[in-house]
Amino acid sequence: MRHVELDAVVLGENAGTVYESIARFDRFPELAPHVSSTTVHGTLPAAVGSSSWELHFRSGLLRWTEEDRFARDELEIVFEQEDGDFDHFAGKWALTQEGADVVVHFEVDFDFGIPSLEGILDPIAERVIKETVAWAVTGLFDRTKLRGEVELGTPADIVGV
Repeated sequence: MRHVELDAVVLGENAGTVYESIARFDRFPELAPHVSSTTVHGTLPAAVGSSSWELHFRSGLLRWTEEDRFARDELEIVFEQEDGDFDHFAGKWALTQEGADVVVHFEVDFDFGIPSLEGILDPIAERVIKETVAWAVTGLFDRTKLRGEVELGTPADIVGV
């Protein structure tokens, strides 16, 4: 099982505003070049929603549908694959107001269920997922600082991931 985390700090924003923006999964294709499409089947203000994702991955698309649990008061979105290309895919978004800034924490555990290919597929999927989250958060909020190791090129660099 592979574990991926990404942290970002959105400067000078309110955690509620950031939460509402991140929950707009329908906007991710315009924000993150890895995202081919998203279809939102249910979202806020409901406590439980669902979304389908297609990400550019290697020479094709990585697809899944997830259940999204919105805990607005806790500033968390917990998700888990219901159907798709992963054997296991589950994680969360967690936001924290720190003074005038908002810390955005994203984490996911995934497994393709193909042990013989995990050395090839897992690092690529980790990079695509991490970059997708980074592109989305920095696209939503200009004043965002990424923590950790993630380098974003230009959207043109994404072709053929």
